[in-house]
Amino acid sequence: MGTRIAPGRWPPMSKTGEPITILMADDDEEDCAMTKDAMSDARLANEMRFVHDGEQLMDYLNQRGEYADAPMPGVILLDLNMPKKDGREALAEIKEDPKLRKIPICVLTTSAADEDIFKSYDLGANSFITKPVTFAGLVEALQAWSRYWFEIVELPLEDGNGAR
Repeated sequence: MGTRIAPGRWPPMSKTGEPITILMADDDEEDCAMTKDAMSDARLANEMRFVHDGEQLMDYLNQRGEYADAPMPGVILLDLNMPKKDGREALAEIKEDPKLRKIPICVLTTSAADEDIFKSYDLGANSFITKPVTFAGLVEALQAWSRYWFEIVELPLEDGNGAR
């Protein structure tokens, strides 16, 4: 079991005592809203941030422009099909960057195609979830996802200096 999160400490916290931020990269506003609602129903109280294309994702992670003061995410939920820079391109770029590659990335997409699953893992995705078609299914999937990522595994959380 993970040891970074003390029992009864919810939402999960970083070593600096800040809640772990979940960053969702998805161009579908309805999917973002539904995921946020599902997180709430799954009793996951972490802060969620949203970007809507791969370029915004990279700006956020590199703290450029409007994201200059944005908290670094503890986990990224990544859609594959986004404008400007798709999720595959962003995933490859993140995993090639020494200061970003330790951030766990969960692909959360409508695709169930073997080629997307294999390619995502080849590029360094930490998990792949096909979006459930019902809200209840999404809540159930996110409950299992949050238990895994925030209660069981050891996340590469920031040290006191903001480094991973």
